[in-house]
Amino acid sequence: METLDAGGQRIAYRTSPGSGPAVVFVHGNSSSSAAWARVLDGPFGRRFRVLALDLPGHGESARAQDPATYSIPGYARVVADFSEAAGAGDAVLVGWSLGGHIALSASTRLPGARGIVVHGTPPVASPADLATAFLPNPAVATGFTGEVSREDATAYARSQLALGSPLPVDAAVAHILATDPEARAALGRSLQSVENADERAIVAGSRVPVAILHGAEEQLVNLEYLRTVTSPRLWRGEVQVLPGAGHTPQDETPEAYEAVLTAFLDDLR
Repeated sequence: METLDAGGQRIAYRTSPGSGPAVVFVHGNSSSSAAWARVLDGPFGRRFRVLALDLPGHGESARAQDPATYSIPGYARVVADFSEAAGAGDAVLVGWSLGGHIALSASTRLPGARGIVVHGTPPVASPADLATAFLPNPAVATGFTGEVSREDATAYARSQLALGSPLPVDAAVAHILATDPEARAALGRSLQSVENADERAIVAGSRVPVAILHGAEEQLVNLEYLRTVTSPRLWRGEVQVLPGAGHTPQDETPEAYEAVLTAFLDDLR
């Protein structure tokens, strides 16, 4: 792990050995850069210069001194500052779950960004969209609860896989329990804020290609809602559905996931 200062915030991050075009990965709620370990160590990471940061209060990054950082606009500022400080202001932004919402907002602060990929992320225009953008799943509430039990953390981790997946969740549970509880609580309080960007408008008006990926076995995000999100820059003209994956295709179907990311970057050339 390396660290740098991003707008006064100490940020820990991982890098891959690749030297190709830069890609910045933004993880989800109560996770860390470890979510991308397979990608960094695999063919994608050996080809591209991948940087995966720990958001404030997550992984090895310092907790936020200002609770306002624990919001989508706050995280977006950190990601933009991090990208510029790391010499990756022209990166492709890849965001998973909460990280996708952050990546969309951060893209408006990074005029040199070359593309955006989101998955597990339904772009919303306002809080009114949340009820249809997400599927009803009681585990979602854990993402906005400060102190959580191991039982609730396990249910939350399981909800991010395809139903019945045999993949272990021990590492994910450990990351959930290690996350600053205020990061979840403050995020929940911030969801009604007028500072949150209209993400549908960001996608619709994007000057760079935007890829929307979706695990076919998702337990959290509504595919029918995603298909209402339109843009002239939507990659391949539609949502890209990944068979066999739930909310975390980077772990569930890593080879297919890397192939889609590689195809997207190759199309930018």
